[in-house]
Amino acid sequence: MEKGRDMGMKRVLSVASECVPLLKTGGLADVVGALPGALAGQGWEMRVLMPAYRALRPRLAEWPVVFVEEDLFGGPGRVCAGEVEGVSMLLLDAPHLFDREGGPYNTAGGDWPDNPQRFAALSWVAAKIARHGLGDGWRPQILHAHDWQAGFAPAYLAFGGPRDVGTVITIHNIAFQGWAEATMVEALRLPAHEFHPAALEYYGGLSSLKAAMVTADRITTVSPSYAAELMRPEFGMGLQGLIAARAADVVGILNGVDEGVWAPEAEPLPFGPRKMKGKAANRAALCAEFGLEVPGPLAVVVSRLTDQKGMDLLPQVLPDFIAAGGGLVLLGSGDKALEAEMLRLVERYPGRVAVRIGYDEALSHRIFAGGDAVLVPSRFEPCGLTQMYGLRYGTIPVVAAVGGLADTVITANPAALAAGVATGVTFHPTDAIAFAEALRRLVQLHSDRTVWTQLQKRAMAQPVGWGASAAAYARLYDSLLPA
Repeated sequence: MEKGRDMGMKRVLSVASECVPLLKTGGLADVVGALPGALAGQGWEMRVLMPAYRALRPRLAEWPVVFVEEDLFGGPGRVCAGEVEGVSMLLLDAPHLFDREGGPYNTAGGDWPDNPQRFAALSWVAAKIARHGLGDGWRPQILHAHDWQAGFAPAYLAFGGPRDVGTVITIHNIAFQGWAEATMVEALRLPAHEFHPAALEYYGGLSSLKAAMVTADRITTVSPSYAAELMRPEFGMGLQGLIAARAADVVGILNGVDEGVWAPEAEPLPFGPRKMKGKAANRAALCAEFGLEVPGPLAVVVSRLTDQKGMDLLPQVLPDFIAAGGGLVLLGSGDKALEAEMLRLVERYPGRVAVRIGYDEALSHRIFAGGDAVLVPSRFEPCGLTQMYGLRYGTIPVVAAVGGLADTVITANPAALAAGVATGVTFHPTDAIAFAEALRRLVQLHSDRTVWTQLQKRAMAQPVGWGASAAAYARLYDSLLPA
């Protein structure tokens, strides 16, 4: 009997380039890994298809083969099925495309030159599974593609003839669009007659993300505000006209966080809204770990170090914040010039600023547990997860009012404080003047212990899990099922 159907579960194939707990380079993996569990309670069984990169191939020895493709853009491929920490996984084993040293998208010399073929292969297999099913009898009713890496999947399905599978593309970050030369149309198994502005053509070339946006039944973004922003040139990255034209099919569904993983009650020094002394213990431990003495609010940053994240603004606003008693702990990596600039801040403010270049999951938990405020000055932010971690840990978000940041943080203005709904500090526009004013506001709030404690408790009470978002995805999937 077909898996899923015997339990009365509806079926969706999620297609992505990374997924927690197998591989993570950013928030995309967190979302892809969290959705299956969240949707199970909504009556949907989700399997996740992703590439079997070199580090993942040892798992395949114990997993059954459920799909075979002899000619997959230069070599054979197969799909093996297994379960990892409760997530039903399908790993695409195509050694000629994915068995190599380096990251999933690039190596030290830059992007893999065959990325168009590599992720077209992922999309090709996804479309075939959607149309014909797996060897174990499982076949999805919905194909859900994530970002440019899976963008050709809805296109292959749409161009392959009549179909009975609904399709969704989720845009996690429209800045990454999956560019390929126009000469690759036929090599990527796309119909040449569809190479025109209303379909595949994109500024003289190909974009796998655009291909998905013109062929998928629905387009989702990872927050309602980001969906609206994408219709504007400053956010749409050249695709704003297409988003506007398909506005009736665009849905903004806010991401959530795994409340079992991000749980202050489960940290080594546990705390919660009713036991806030533990928060102070975590702050003291974090300061001791980095040799800091901070009389005012201890701000934290856990971020990629890029201009998009507004990290170039930090050196401009930090002097006044430090003078007002503040301190900073930063964990992140990215632009080498920004990394060097952050390290210079440590030299400039010894005992008040600490920087760790790189990423460390355990350290990030200690940072959120011990910080007073988390800074997220992004110029654009499709959803953002760090501000949600901040809310969960009573680490007050100070965020630019864009995208998902605007959707998740209620600024502590007089009206919001009086109504008892404030959860953080927002600012607009994303520049040094507005950011500096937000930090001054943070210092003021932190100086009033009664107001500050109330703010922390309201932040921790804010719902940031997957419940509402999973229900929204389930409704979307249901709307695409045959009557």
